[in-house]
Amino acid sequence: MSIKRANRVLSIQSHVVHGYCGNKSAVFPLQVLGIDVDYINSVQLSNHTGYSTIKGQVLSEKDLSDLFEGLISNDIHSMYTHLLTGYVRNNEFLREIKSIVRKLRENNPNFIYVCDPVMGDAGKMYVPESILPIYRDEIIPLADIVTPNQYEVELLTGKEIKNEADALAGMRWFHDQGVKIVALSSSEIGGSENLYAFVSSKMSNGQLEKYKIVIPIQGPIHLTGTGDLFAALFLAHTTRRPNDLKSAFELTIASIQSVISITIKSMPEDLRNGKIKSNPQQRELKIIQSKEYIEVPNVKLHAIKID
Repeated sequence: MSIKRANRVLSIQSHVVHGYCGNKSAVFPLQVLGIDVDYINSVQLSNHTGYSTIKGQVLSEKDLSDLFEGLISNDIHSMYTHLLTGYVRNNEFLREIKSIVRKLRENNPNFIYVCDPVMGDAGKMYVPESILPIYRDEIIPLADIVTPNQYEVELLTGKEIKNEADALAGMRWFHDQGVKIVALSSSEIGGSENLYAFVSSKMSNGQLEKYKIVIPIQGPIHLTGTGDLFAALFLAHTTRRPNDLKSAFELTIASIQSVISITIKSMPEDLRNGKIKSNPQQRELKIIQSKEYIEVPNVKLHAIKID
């Protein structure tokens, strides 16, 4: 009798000593949802880049290769069912990830690669432009699941998203590259009051199963790390509910909305009312304080099927 392989994620993305983004946003939620995580930090920074001062180190492609070779030597790599990748700012480091994907897939044909192509947001890139073609031509075709935001879809497809049809066309581009599931974590086509999130899965008959969720904007305050949190939660819920895309999508959005709500409620009243400006410390996600809503999401926003 064969023993089912336990879920274990290798997460390769940024790390901050203080605050929540990258692996600090991803590892704890995955663990809360019962998934073991090993993690490699593409960068180790004192804090995220929204602060006035940033200190730290950047892992090289040689460092990444050495770490992974150690995992192979001890046959630890055979335990991984998933790879999750996020913030990377070095071209050759990203290409080393490509090598890791192939080795993990050779070892486990059912391995799932979840790629969050972290390149920018709100019309601004925060990685070198040379990263873009590597994601587009070399990394995305290897992914099983991708979780870009609107700006990253626009960068990768070369087409602007102005409405729902544009969003769905952009997502289809990823399917054409071989990606099974595309989750557009946020888009601004809903104007000043709502965000739209979309998910699309390519079924065995070639048809697409598609949903959207309309998300009321909770405030004008920009929070760092929500995209990293989305990718981790979506990985967890699609793993726990592999045949229920709608529920996985709803549960992911529900937990994120709870984290955002708890984070905003923790801010001074004058800040929430727009009377004073926020500082980076006040905008740090309250992920630990949101544990119960990560473990048992409070679903209030339901996914609408798109025909």
